[in-house]
Amino acid sequence: MTTGFAFSILIILGLMLFQMAGESWPALKQFGWQFVTGRDWDAVQGHFGALPYLYGSVVSSVLALLLATPLSIGAAIFITEIAPKRLGSLIAPLVELLAAIPSVIYGLWGVLVMAPWLQSTVEPFLIERFGFLPFFQGAPYGVSMLAAVFILMIMVVPIITSITREVLLAVPQSQKEAAIALGATRWETIMMAVLPYGRSGIMGAAILGLGRAVGETMAVTMVIGNAPQISASLLSPAYTMPSVIANEFAEAVSKLHTAALMEIGLMLLVVTLIINALARLLIWGVTKDSSGGAA
Repeated sequence: MTTGFAFSILIILGLMLFQMAGESWPALKQFGWQFVTGRDWDAVQGHFGALPYLYGSVVSSVLALLLATPLSIGAAIFITEIAPKRLGSLIAPLVELLAAIPSVIYGLWGVLVMAPWLQSTVEPFLIERFGFLPFFQGAPYGVSMLAAVFILMIMVVPIITSITREVLLAVPQSQKEAAIALGATRWETIMMAVLPYGRSGIMGAAILGLGRAVGETMAVTMVIGNAPQISASLLSPAYTMPSVIANEFAEAVSKLHTAALMEIGLMLLVVTLIINALARLLIWGVTKDSSGGAA
């Protein structure tokens, strides 16, 4: 019975892939690989290309993860290793509470508070000081790829921090005591004994945060600008795969339009599966190569 329960998860996933592939077959048949590489999205003319949405999802999620991971690891280290026990026990529930806030609340705060602040303060500063770089060229719109990166960073920090904290708490006390006995300072103990021991768990936490960022819909839709274009500038509006599905699925009247949106959903599912598979391989490689801390 338990074996059947375990395999039922794979069966459900297979049925989802089969059903989504069947619903998106008209778009798959008509556009083929041009659907993934094309940039033109015109529901009236029946031309659909998903590359801008794929680009927006991948870039916003990866940049948000690059910003959130160091911040989350630092917060988890402070809670578990540096802060007094009472203070750490007070901060930890507050961090977990941030993960429970609905995404629409983050989006509302982002579009009403963060985006105007970016438009009036941060983006003009970036244009003035770093405008020679292609990443900070253009007009300060406020709602942009940069706003989406920041809102995703804020949303995934509590998740990565909470899981990393649990990982660090699971490090054996003997591991730390051995490093201290060898003359290591507090920071050397953290760097040589604590972090290497929990490396695989920390990587897993980062991947879970990436999965949350890739699939986030409402908050990103409200702050990214929803412009189906590919631009190197982080100040330009962009679009993501979940956002286009949420915005256009109710308005899709033609079978081809519905199939194109379903194919974007299929792409999103495949991208998520690939990310998780690569993460599992990476974690497996790390745990295989190391058996504990470096102390």
